[in-house]
Amino acid sequence: MPTAISGQADNYYEFWNEYHLCTLTTLQPDGRPHVVPVGVTVDAATGVARIITRKSSRKVANILAGGSTARVAVCQVDGGRWATLEGVAEVCTDAAAVEDAVARYGERYGRTPTPDPERVVIRISIEKAMGQIPAQRPRAATSAAA
Repeated sequence: MPTAISGQADNYYEFWNEYHLCTLTTLQPDGRPHVVPVGVTVDAATGVARIITRKSSRKVANILAGGSTARVAVCQVDGGRWATLEGVAEVCTDAAAVEDAVARYGERYGRTPTPDPERVVIRISIEKAMGQIPAQRPRAATSAAA
């Protein structure tokens, strides 16, 4: 089944597998955006992005306040390359979902976070994927000779 991200070029999904910190934007109850740095994992096949966090965080409170239509965006930037995923978020507390998200985080970021009984997963159903990921060109070698 096609997803919003599966329609992107291969380098778009590859970019989401590189080691980059991202930002998550949620909406506060008064409508103002709340933007925080996060680690994100993306599953293009299912059209889902995941963020692990503590259940007492402001981002979780914002999502819960938004109910079943809590709109969010995650973004990452590297020089002129950027990608944004938009969708609807839900907070998952199920132990299996948390364990899966922690394993995915460990795979992308090269470290597994210490166990935390307060950990939850923000699960984003991706509805829109956009960005600019031009093919990277090899850097020119510098010459010490004058």
